[in-house]
Amino acid sequence: MELTLLDALLAPGYFLVVLATLLTVVLCVLLHYEVSMALSRRMERSTRSQRQRFLTLIFGLLLTHIAEIWAFAAAMSLLLEIPSTGDVIGITAPRFLDFVYLSATNFTTLGYGDMVPTGPIRFVMGTEALTGFMLITWSASLTFLEMQKHWRTNHSD
Repeated sequence: MELTLLDALLAPGYFLVVLATLLTVVLCVLLHYEVSMALSRRMERSTRSQRQRFLTLIFGLLLTHIAEIWAFAAAMSLLLEIPSTGDVIGITAPRFLDFVYLSATNFTTLGYGDMVPTGPIRFVMGTEALTGFMLITWSASLTFLEMQKHWRTNHSD
């Protein structure tokens, strides 16, 4: 018997995983947008030195990525409390920082492979890799644009 998409989504664990993934992605994208906009505005209005402005931008973006990694780790940790959502091979007695590590390797698309998801939870981790890749690229683009503004103003003298 062939499983339909609806059957798969309604299977135990799958619906919760998809819902948690969707909520976590929305939370991370909104957080990234708000922080990026606030940092960009701060860069434009700041009278601080170039060094201080760029350090604020870089550390602000870095802290935002860390918060996003922790959000995915929290989602994984909560989901894995429910047996029908899957498991992670490679962790015998998981602690929260194990999930943060797993989340960081997924978010950055590094993927060491020492911890392997099984079951529906794989959806969260696969989606996290795509989300992380996009948000890191967004941060790199913002940093480049801000540096380009600086280069333009310094070379036009």
